[in-house]
Amino acid sequence: MPVDDSVWDVVIVGGGAAGLAAAASLLKRKPSLSIAIVEPSDRHYYQPAWTLVGGGCFNPADTCRSTASLIPAKAKWIRSKVTGFLPQQNQVVVENHQHLSYRSLVVAPGLELNWGAIAGLEETLGKHGVTSNYHYDLAPYTWECVQSLKHGRALFTQPAMPIKCAGAPQKAMYLSCHHWEKQDCLGDIDVQFHNAGGVLFGVSEFVPPLMEYVKRYGANLNFTSTLIAVEGPAKTATFRDTAEDGSTIERTECFDMLHVVPPQRAPGFVRDSELANESGWVAVDEATLQHPDYANVFSLGDVCGASNAKTAAAVRKQAPMVAENLLAHLADRPMAARYAGYGACPLTVEQGKVVMAEFGYGGKLQPTFPLNPAVARTSMWWLKRYAMPRIYFSMMLKGHEWLAKPGKP
Repeated sequence: MPVDDSVWDVVIVGGGAAGLAAAASLLKRKPSLSIAIVEPSDRHYYQPAWTLVGGGCFNPADTCRSTASLIPAKAKWIRSKVTGFLPQQNQVVVENHQHLSYRSLVVAPGLELNWGAIAGLEETLGKHGVTSNYHYDLAPYTWECVQSLKHGRALFTQPAMPIKCAGAPQKAMYLSCHHWEKQDCLGDIDVQFHNAGGVLFGVSEFVPPLMEYVKRYGANLNFTSTLIAVEGPAKTATFRDTAEDGSTIERTECFDMLHVVPPQRAPGFVRDSELANESGWVAVDEATLQHPDYANVFSLGDVCGASNAKTAAAVRKQAPMVAENLLAHLADRPMAARYAGYGACPLTVEQGKVVMAEFGYGGKLQPTFPLNPAVARTSMWWLKRYAMPRIYFSMMLKGHEWLAKPGKP
């Protein structure tokens, strides 16, 4: 039976960045909409700052707010877990087999960190020098590990794509190295970056400035090297290296500090649904973010199956675009808004400087400012460290669409 007898104009699955921004953009355009936001957590996190927390540059408490304080006043928060979709019946299934009926659906629950895919990792996270900036409770431990390490070996890992904020694994390395450099102990630390992919960064224009920092910090790059197991008490990590011919070998490395980025995937209730593409993400048209089979279903954020980078900056552009197209669909009008794949990765190459990588589909550069984007700048650090958290909480989540006007065909 339904949670209530209402048929919501819009049901939004997920109360993270994407879900809240979409709700705010919809209500900005049409305040009379009935909107239900389904989100089980009572805490909301500004995750882009966790890299800064791990580098000793941000207060972790400032990244967390109550979900209740961020739900738009005209939307209803349904604190429950989604267990499935019935798109042919225009219904979302939540806990206790209850149903929510909708005229239109927005799927934005984020993604799932698959810690269990790496043998032994879950048992040792937060101790033995094993940490990750991808978790609120662990980012402060990263900073503890960085501060305490004076000599030895530091390993940083990056799993296979897609992941949220593809630059975050190496940003953790750069900020750590910069601290060790300032403490005059970098030369006593063997820094290793293990990347399951074959390149340092997926957009070639940004590789040269990043390589300058790799050389400056003396970091050793290991490509096509995937972390598969961790022995915390023994302080060893096992990697699977893949050669050009596809053959693999396994090798075990010792460490004093290990920063892990886990493999990532869509939540199970998305992967197992009719809405998923063959990779498990929500299937969408890349330009409209509308589902190809269910015209009243849209998706944005990390769970969206478009080929853009999974970043909060992408959501800033996606939310108003989805709002315009969803309202056009409800009004039986042509959908005019188009998404060009915009995403941004502020690459914190040192404390005080950022390479602001902004790009869209196919790696096409989409810089916001008339500056060479492949240069590390103090101004971009100020934007990342001080302006972006305010833009996020006070603008993006409130429907104030600064520099986010939906594109047209």
